[in-house]
Amino acid sequence: MSCRSAAGALWVALALGLMPCELQAATVNVYPAPKGEELSKDFAVQVEGRDTPVYVARVSPADEQARWKGMDDKKNSADYFEKASFTYFDFAGTVNIKITCPDTVRSAKVLPSSFGIKPAVDGKTIAFQLDRPRHVTVEVNGTWVGALHLFGNPPETDVPRADDPNVIYYGPGIHEVGSLVVPSGKTVYVAGGAIVRGVIRPDEKFVISSYSGLKNYSPTFTLEGRNIRFRGRGIVDGTGCTTHAKHMLMVRGQDIQIEGVILRDSSTWTVPIRQCDRVSVRNIKLLGYRANSDGIDICNSRDVTVEDCFIRTLDDLIVVKSDKGQGEVRNIAARNCVLWNEVAHAVSVGAELRENVSDVSFSDCDVIHDLGREWTMRVYHCDSSRVSNIRFENIRIEETRRLISLWIGKAVWTRDEARGHIDNVLFKDIRAVGKDPKVEFTGFSETNAVANVTLDNVVINGSPLKRENIKSNAFVRDVKVIP
Repeated sequence: MSCRSAAGALWVALALGLMPCELQAATVNVYPAPKGEELSKDFAVQVEGRDTPVYVARVSPADEQARWKGMDDKKNSADYFEKASFTYFDFAGTVNIKITCPDTVRSAKVLPSSFGIKPAVDGKTIAFQLDRPRHVTVEVNGTWVGALHLFGNPPETDVPRADDPNVIYYGPGIHEVGSLVVPSGKTVYVAGGAIVRGVIRPDEKFVISSYSGLKNYSPTFTLEGRNIRFRGRGIVDGTGCTTHAKHMLMVRGQDIQIEGVILRDSSTWTVPIRQCDRVSVRNIKLLGYRANSDGIDICNSRDVTVEDCFIRTLDDLIVVKSDKGQGEVRNIAARNCVLWNEVAHAVSVGAELRENVSDVSFSDCDVIHDLGREWTMRVYHCDSSRVSNIRFENIRIEETRRLISLWIGKAVWTRDEARGHIDNVLFKDIRAVGKDPKVEFTGFSETNAVANVTLDNVVINGSPLKRENIKSNAFVRDVKVIP
């Protein structure tokens, strides 16, 4: 540890009431920002006394009507935003974080609250420690939209070589990519300090979307085949693409791994996973604000795991779907994620459900904000498939309006003539806070019902959920509330 690092660590330790003997040695890797990249003027961050660049991300505005317009006004969606900040670094051990703000800090909180991090405040500075890699959000003086996101990564191992013929390597600096198809056996590596900007090349072909009326181009990266990896610590940025123009990462294949990168400002769905088997998504960070900028859409796939991720987007965060004729969905797990929901759903199954969906688990997640007009946890079914064995477990929700929905009916997304089924859904160990958050179950008919639902230890504003708190219709049966 350098003298400067030691001095910084000592200051943080004293601010937190720790004795110098309690300091633990830590290893830290900080990546310089590429020249020409806009950096935040709202925060300066040091990790173990080392300056780490603070970047800027466009996010949905605080004004509710402006957020709705960001979703509904497809053509002008990019006009509705404010700015937040983020930084990233790798570490092992316990690290001391020091944040300096332009103005005096009157209050500061570190989210998720379940992490139990209590920052020390002194004038314009905030100090706390991280004892393991994790993603935290710092809100200062009650300001939440323009928060600071800190992405603390584990150290990288087995970093690929730039001269490996099986590696597509983006080193520190700024790069531009139009549309790149990554075939079987290849690794894409985005190094720390790199920014890969998705752009629209003059010769790229497009189609006009019947949904939005906007131009659709091929994804920036298409991972198509077997044994493909997309990894690193750098940033993939979609700001240069018009709204609804490009997916950032389109995934279609088998045995695919996505790890570590930051995905900023996708112009539509960020990571669609389609017709896949055995996909691992780990420790990626998503920040999006434009119309239909879903986080991770798992469609007609099997054996998919999403874990240790941070997602803050305008539209659905982690969602499962099944289009007709493209295969069933089975064995999906999303866990240990930190989620910030702006308009739509935090964790959900639906709406497009035209092939059977089974064995989906959302667990050990923190929803730190949800001011959306949709639902925090939902099965949203407007087509004909059977949806079964869905589990929501150990989820901590710090803000919600519409907590739980199981719904079968007709909607704008409906394509099938027949309606489907929702069977065997578990909500267990759910903790939620909100102003009178809603819980609603709606079946469609006697033969298209919501059935076999268990709510075990669901606590809202400190009180256990009761059966009379659930709004339901005549086509809901076998609902069990424990205790």
